[in-house]
Amino acid sequence: MLDKFTKTFLLILFFSVNASFAQKIYKTDLKEDVGPNSWRIIKKSYDQAKQEKADYFLVEMNTFGGAVNFADSIRTLLLNADMKTIVFVNNNAASAGTLISLACDYIYMHTGASLGAASVVNQQGEIMPEKYQSYMRGLMRATAEAKGRDAKMAEAFVDPNVSLLQWKEDGQVLTFTASEAVKANLAKAQIKGIDEIFTDLSISLPQVTTYELTFVDRIIGFLINPMISGLLIMGIMGGIYFELQTPGIGFALVLAIISASLFFAPLYLQGLADHWEIALFVIGVLLLVLEVFVIPGFGIAGVLGIIFLLCGLAFSMLANDFLDFKISKPGLLVNSFLIVVSAMIFSVALLVIFGKNIMRSSLFKRLVLADEQTAESGYTSSVPKVNLINKNGIAKTVLRPSGKIEIDGIWYDAVALDGFIEAGDQIYVEKHENYSLFVRKLEDKPIV
Repeated sequence: MLDKFTKTFLLILFFSVNASFAQKIYKTDLKEDVGPNSWRIIKKSYDQAKQEKADYFLVEMNTFGGAVNFADSIRTLLLNADMKTIVFVNNNAASAGTLISLACDYIYMHTGASLGAASVVNQQGEIMPEKYQSYMRGLMRATAEAKGRDAKMAEAFVDPNVSLLQWKEDGQVLTFTASEAVKANLAKAQIKGIDEIFTDLSISLPQVTTYELTFVDRIIGFLINPMISGLLIMGIMGGIYFELQTPGIGFALVLAIISASLFFAPLYLQGLADHWEIALFVIGVLLLVLEVFVIPGFGIAGVLGIIFLLCGLAFSMLANDFLDFKISKPGLLVNSFLIVVSAMIFSVALLVIFGKNIMRSSLFKRLVLADEQTAESGYTSSVPKVNLINKNGIAKTVLRPSGKIEIDGIWYDAVALDGFIEAGDQIYVEKHENYSLFVRKLEDKPIV
């Protein structure tokens, strides 16, 4: 029989030996279109894998492709990784997904999965011009060569004119099933689950850590959804419209600022919106304000304001190198402009239909200064030289202590000497200095 000390020693030795043979695997998912959000998640996952000193970085993939520039960012990260990289194609690795797969050290495919068809297409699925295909062919060849794979086969995923009679007919781009990819020595094995990867790589004691989406990840992913972006643009337009209609810092301005912040912040964090694009939007707003309040009529400042505002919003939604949109997925520029223009038109239509009713509502009047103070309505910016001392009137607004009063049908600026007077209370003028009247409630007037 072993004594207690010996048992403890052997137990510690057992776990120490196992720990020395255990290998760390950090797993993340790519199960959406390749774009700013997927790039951000992959980058965060890889950084955490490095912090934990993982031996393998595993990407479980199911994507139909996406933007080439973000796919290239992921490809570069995987090619330069400090650890072994694995991709598990769980159903689809099309287009940009194929490029990312080729950048990994090991490719495993689920039974029934497919990989390939990496020609560059627009949003309608139409083949883009040769300059796009040439760039993609070069990326595919370079990636395959970096990992010791067949460069011609990689090029055939893009170019239908590459002849590989064993795997495809001439005039068709290459697409592999799982079994075909294994036969072509592209994929390492066809599997049914991740555990089979560890068996195939002789990882006897895998310690798997999976990246979990944070609350911030989900919020950012939600806000960059095109539908949500469109709603935020409507909030920006609506806020600007009502603020121009009812000048003064109020609810409309707050709505516009919040909507703009929620629109630009996630795009900036994703690396899409740059400083110059945000500046373009701000300049557009300033030009519109200048046109409305300074320059009479509607001329070049107003037109430029609309153009700058529209371009600032649209350009922020897609990757570009200062108006060079080649690095973005073809068709995204048109799509971003369609989203912005559609949101603008829809918001204008809603404002035309419901704008007047909203501005007349009691809720809106509580939130903003809805009254236009004109001389025709009885407002005056200064106290006339007539003697108003001891004149009676009525408080037209709440005085805290400043506000508006009415005397003989004319509105004046006034200050409550008692600090507070409710709207509708009867008042009298006790004194006036410079351009302000100082008033008290009529019920507090001393009897002479």
